[in-house]
Amino acid sequence: MTNTSYNGWTNYATWRVNLEIFDGMDLAEWNLDRFDIFELADWLKEYAGDVIEQTSTPGLARDYAMAFLADVNWGELARAMNEAQEELDV
Repeated sequence: MTNTSYNGWTNYATWRVNLEIFDGMDLAEWNLDRFDIFELADWLKEYAGDVIEQTSTPGLARDYAMAFLADVNWGELARAMNEAQEELDV
């Protein structure tokens, strides 16, 4: 079995999406600090998909970008963002 972890994240896709789309996002600013992990993970997935759709034209590149999102560990992102928000709230 191959280890696909990257910079402490499950894989490259999870790390990259966190870095490029969600890094520095304040959950409270978006009223997301009241979401449970599953709701937050679903919101993050939908938001990332919307970002790709709004910033790219239909075609091969968009299709690859959307396929890239399938490899993201949304639960891991939600937990990490929740933990970061808790540190801000202290």
